[in-house]
Amino acid sequence: MTALLSIRDLTVTYRRDGSEALKHVSLDVAAGERLAVIGESGSGKSTLALAIAGLLPASTRIEGCIDWFLPSRSGVTERKAQRSSAKTTHIPLGGRDIGFVFQDPSASLDPVMTVGKQIAEVAYTHLGLGWSAAYAKAKTLLERVRLPDPNAALRAYPHQLSGGQKQRVAIAAAIAAGPKLLIADEATSALDTIVQAEIVALIRQLVAEDGMTLLFVSHDIALAAELAKRIAVFRHGDLVEIGTTAQVINTPHNAYTRALLDAHLGLDAEPLLQQAGTSP
Repeated sequence: MTALLSIRDLTVTYRRDGSEALKHVSLDVAAGERLAVIGESGSGKSTLALAIAGLLPASTRIEGCIDWFLPSRSGVTERKAQRSSAKTTHIPLGGRDIGFVFQDPSASLDPVMTVGKQIAEVAYTHLGLGWSAAYAKAKTLLERVRLPDPNAALRAYPHQLSGGQKQRVAIAAAIAAGPKLLIADEATSALDTIVQAEIVALIRQLVAEDGMTLLFVSHDIALAAELAKRIAVFRHGDLVEIGTTAQVINTPHNAYTRALLDAHLGLDAEPLLQQAGTSP
């Protein structure tokens, strides 16, 4: 498969305490693949997602590089590099090339702006649509993410929606400009089990329909196994294991990965082992 991005020797240090959130991480992400990044809290998985999206604080020290390979409007693949040594970074635009779904939609959505305007603003800014066309696209996106009454949702404010509905709105905004990469950073962890399953199914469908690459960040191995074709395991900022979902779940090589599986599955691993890597 064609590469979408290549990460080499990426180290991220938070200067407030000198801690290394990522340590010499190298991995490739292919165009169209579904990669899950898993690990406990503080493992560095969210830092990786933020680094890829260019959303780390300005005070953060970043070493290494992230090379992007994106098709231009002419259809020719262009190489764009994000490097710590560069005075000016040239990275894909958040909202246009990268869609980002955060853990808490209540924090990521603007509480004083209607749902329709928040989604339409992405299309207006990145696709060059007029406001009327942008609102029409927002309605279509609300239909795609299965909001029960898209017309009412357009006029609603975030506080008027449930947690699952707000996350659907956040997903609609994230894909409004047709990004090449969708990053879902713990996007299901604040939801109940039933809504989690619905959101995972929705993400899978949207990624398949739009041909997006997916980076799914989670501490939940079961969700990762259900959604991703490949899994990367992080611990204390280190990439300790990476492989196909079936490999990581069925024959983990790292003791930490085995511990995560044991903690999640206990003695009954069979359901997840059968599920690993079988999703379309």
